[in-house]
Amino acid sequence: MRLEAVKTLARECGFELAGVCRAQSLPEFAFYRNWIQAGYAGTMSYLTDHRSDLRADPRSLLPSARSVLCVGLLYNGPEPYSTRFSDPERAWISRYAWGGDYHRILRSRLETLAARLRQSFPPFEWRAAVDTAPLLERALALRAGLGWIGKNSCLIHQGRGSWFFLGELLTSLELEPDSPATDRCGSCTRCIDACPTGAIVPAPGGGPAWTVDSRTCISYLTIELRGPIPSGLREGTGNHVFGCDICQEVCPWNIRAPRERIPEFAPRWFAPPLERLAAITEAEFREMFRHSPVRRARYAGFLRNVLVAIGNSRSARCRPVVEKLAQSDEPTVAEHARWTLERIL
Repeated sequence: MRLEAVKTLARECGFELAGVCRAQSLPEFAFYRNWIQAGYAGTMSYLTDHRSDLRADPRSLLPSARSVLCVGLLYNGPEPYSTRFSDPERAWISRYAWGGDYHRILRSRLETLAARLRQSFPPFEWRAAVDTAPLLERALALRAGLGWIGKNSCLIHQGRGSWFFLGELLTSLELEPDSPATDRCGSCTRCIDACPTGAIVPAPGGGPAWTVDSRTCISYLTIELRGPIPSGLREGTGNHVFGCDICQEVCPWNIRAPRERIPEFAPRWFAPPLERLAAITEAEFREMFRHSPVRRARYAGFLRNVLVAIGNSRSARCRPVVEKLAQSDEPTVAEHARWTLERIL
């Protein structure tokens, strides 16, 4: 089956982007190691522990792999960007987390794609992967021609922007490979200039000129970080309570990005009121964000984020619920509530 036929099959399975690269060791791993050594992974141990070296070669996950079929699934929609949303008393959740859990949706489509491939090939081994596997996904996608890696570390497709979930189908099949994409960021620095916390920084040697220091990235601070958000970074997080899209929103390649998506990614809760979020119980949190990526922040972490957003909004209407949270048995929640009370005096 020729490359174009494989891409057509992937599109029939619901993927907007598709390409193939060889399953082999990745030169980008040297930069990944330098990135870790520079401390840019923060406290994300799953990026730095024994699984780290597995990312050097996709055959670590499937020894028989000869090809990697990389795909992209659009999650953009018609709703406004956070940079054009001006209600400070409403919370902002990253666009990718508005709907259902993308891991389940992508994996199901990858399994369907594997089944379709089995109809055209003799028996082969395969393994589906969706961002939880130890793979350098963007490096593979670049080599498969899906796009280039921008200064904000996002994969960018020339015609369709960066609002894509990535997935991979590792296979023992020898598929025709695609050609790597060309970097088209040029001298543009809009993402660097727009980042409120200055998280896009000059990169360590052996790779691109720019990278993301997770330790100051709003997405890391509101999702991955456990414990207090450093006081010097709280104001920069604005009203973001889970993730951040600013570097993608200002990217020129997203000006004409498609704004259609599958129904599963439609927002269940678009910019909910901060006052309401600060008052939810742990059971309500679990129910409200059932099957949503937001649960990754955990209840205490989510309340911490909401409190910072309230502090940045200086909303007096939220004072009663913040005073209640200042009495919380959870030290991080209580400390952030006290910080917020000082801001809304």
